[in-house]
Amino acid sequence: MRLHDRYLMRELITPLAFCLGGFMVLGLSFFFTKQLEIIQDKKLNLGEIAAYCSAGMLEFFVLIMPLLLLLALLYALTNHARHNEITALRAAGVSLWRICLPYFTVGLLATIVYFALNEFAVPNCERWAGEILTRHVKPVAKADPKAPTARHSFTISPENRSWVFNGDYDVVNNAIPNPTVQWSLPDGSLRILRADRAVYTNNVWTFYNAQIFMSFGAHGALEQSRITNSLAVPKFEETPEKIRLLLKFSDSQTLHATSSADIPLAELWEYLRNSPSLRPDDARALQTKFYGRIATPFTCFVVVLIAIPFGAQTGRRNMFFGVAGSIFIGLTFIVLQRVSLALGMNGQLPGWLAAWLPNLAFAGMGIISIWRAR
Repeated sequence: MRLHDRYLMRELITPLAFCLGGFMVLGLSFFFTKQLEIIQDKKLNLGEIAAYCSAGMLEFFVLIMPLLLLLALLYALTNHARHNEITALRAAGVSLWRICLPYFTVGLLATIVYFALNEFAVPNCERWAGEILTRHVKPVAKADPKAPTARHSFTISPENRSWVFNGDYDVVNNAIPNPTVQWSLPDGSLRILRADRAVYTNNVWTFYNAQIFMSFGAHGALEQSRITNSLAVPKFEETPEKIRLLLKFSDSQTLHATSSADIPLAELWEYLRNSPSLRPDDARALQTKFYGRIATPFTCFVVVLIAIPFGAQTGRRNMFFGVAGSIFIGLTFIVLQRVSLALGMNGQLPGWLAAWLPNLAFAGMGIISIWRAR
């Protein structure tokens, strides 16, 4: 690394640290204002409060990473331009692309960090925060029998076997309350299995107090076949992991939430692979979300391409020019990103194009501007 590389890197890290500190203090202020009553009600100690804040602020940190990098870059480049340091380096025979190599390195590292946090840390933050809040909560002795129970349903493809049950899935015992399973045989006859409870043990689903209904032929009448206290069904190959994944996607709000960061790429890919018969609008939403999670981390590299020609212009300018410019560019990019994702969800754009369009548009403008400025 050359001397000017170390100097440019140091001059970038300083405003980046100040920006990070300022935004995190602002975020913590809003977080405590919103969560103070909950923290007091759950009687969390100091260590638990710190852990709860970490879980709540990590998603905020990932969200503001591109804006932090853009703000720091424009501030640093504007400062260099005011003192003619970029001009001096270019006069010494160093090209603009070579001058900006440290900035490209930082943008690439930020992209990797963004992707890693967004895929492996942020999806677990909500679960982690929930565990912290319930550490001092006494378990309820008995649920209210009059309270309405949640109804869940999902379909296993390609077997086209549908599950419906009322109540919550027991993740500890891998148990399903009041399940109803329906499937068809190759000749068109129908089978329905109802039970009080289903438990996954020894890699087999076992149904208790089970009733089996069947029809013979595609248009045959449905008749009760038998009742049994315990029925093991090895042909049901749905594992608890697959069922939990399908339950996560069974909510239509989850499918169409463009800003949610709760579903990693591995789970999205697994669900798309095991659900070939999705409704068109659900398939578009999930594909847009899938490509969006790939494209979003590269925003950190795109902001480098945006900031270089915008901040490295020669001439004396006020230091707050870079601040105002970063805010304007950041808001413009966010608006374009939201509009593009909405078009992908509605089917007006392919999912991959809707996810990558803002990055491609701003990266193209940045590369053209750098090429002209060189």
